[in-house]
Amino acid sequence: MKREIFLVSDGTGITAEKLGHSLLTQFQNIDFNQTTLPYVDTLDKADTALAHINEVNCSLNAKPIVFLTVINPILRKHIAQCQGTVIDLFGAFLKPLEEALETKSSYTIGLSHAMADEDRYNTRMDAVNYALVNDDGCGAHTYARADMIILGVSRSGKTPTCLYLALQFGIYAANYPFVSDDMPHLELPKFLSQHRKKLFGLTIDPKQLSQIRTERRPNSEYASIKQCQTEIKEIEALFKREKIPYLNSTTQSIEEISTKLIAKTDVKRRF
Repeated sequence: MKREIFLVSDGTGITAEKLGHSLLTQFQNIDFNQTTLPYVDTLDKADTALAHINEVNCSLNAKPIVFLTVINPILRKHIAQCQGTVIDLFGAFLKPLEEALETKSSYTIGLSHAMADEDRYNTRMDAVNYALVNDDGCGAHTYARADMIILGVSRSGKTPTCLYLALQFGIYAANYPFVSDDMPHLELPKFLSQHRKKLFGLTIDPKQLSQIRTERRPNSEYASIKQCQTEIKEIEALFKREKIPYLNSTTQSIEEISTKLIAKTDVKRRF
């Protein structure tokens, strides 16, 4: 089964995408084709969105699903006239909140993703820059500033995890790779030992690691299953020997890995 999804927003569309995706993942037997319509913040743009949804509806056997995050009640009501099944994400929650808080919403567009809090935005950008500068063992002299140092073999998910921690939570995360030359007598470098409380390891199933590496360097020793098995065996032995907490990233998304890393450590989210 295939269904058309529209995510209509008067801002970036990020909120609609996140909430819509969270709901749609509960229907794994359906193939969803998603279209995001951001910055629908005028009546003319609302008309265009409405016409687009209705046009798609005419070509389908089932109504499209429309996730709506438009703050202006007039525009919300206008778009809700479309020939689709409308799920008004803001309308469903704002009124109960107004009643509970005994005050009216400001009905201001884009507050959740705006630069209203400049300090928070600057911290996030600084954390992202730190993750980039300290990728793959670079910038080890700045590890004193790190909130977390992620260890693992090449292609085990260290870099995307660091970037997600920075962008989503403002966490200063560095990563250090162990490569084939470090095997088989793998030891923890002294400059990492002095930051022991910040260390956290990532491991991965050797077969999946081989598949990931093959996409990068096909038919290489680097991607061979034997090499991947050796590296994973050595890195897990190091983690256990040095009592470094670690997590298997094989079946987990970057979001899951990042959240579990925070839960298993003393690192605090900055936001």
